[in-house]
Amino acid sequence: MLLGILFSVCLIASNLLSTKVLKIGDFTTISGGMLVFPISYIVNDCIVEVWGYKKTRMVIWIGFAANFFVFSLAQLVAFWPSPDFWDGESSFNFIFGLAPRIALASVSAFLVGSFLNAYVMSKLKIYHKGKYFSFRAIASTLVGETADSAIFFPIAFAGIVAPKDLFSMSVTETLLKSSYEVVVLPITIALVKYLKRAENTDIYDHNISYNLLKVRDI
Repeated sequence: MLLGILFSVCLIASNLLSTKVLKIGDFTTISGGMLVFPISYIVNDCIVEVWGYKKTRMVIWIGFAANFFVFSLAQLVAFWPSPDFWDGESSFNFIFGLAPRIALASVSAFLVGSFLNAYVMSKLKIYHKGKYFSFRAIASTLVGETADSAIFFPIAFAGIVAPKDLFSMSVTETLLKSSYEVVVLPITIALVKYLKRAENTDIYDHNISYNLLKVRDI
């Protein structure tokens, strides 16, 4: 439950933070969501490894629903008239005016990337008979993050950011997010070991359906 909550919070926070582009050095830029979004992939890996793909599928859809709920409320507030004395309208609307596009980009990229990450992690666990967790975690993240960045940036920033900069941001974030996974891998490994002991479970996804829409099959 706690991992599912953390997953949803990371998704919502990354969408809001992605409305700002950050500068690293003289030539590299990333979105603000880069600071928090990789955590969702780490959580994804932990849930797949301990509880299996079916639980992960449910958590991914819950994250999607939570994100949709928050941004629906945000749009209601953004379009609601404000009194004349409040001077924060332009700043608020800059964030939440861009947010629907960010949300569309993020949700599309999130669904594809998260499910690819979970699928690769699940299949590799079966193939390697539960061994080589580090390799499986990094490989699944690399696949998921590549797909995520390739979808997110064109939808979110096309027409706002130059094509060459979009490509640079996409490649940079994929590498940085995957590096993020490598750096915190010792923590991820320790967490997975703890969860397996505490929950007394270690699911292998034999003979299951990977259909994305079978949410009730948990």
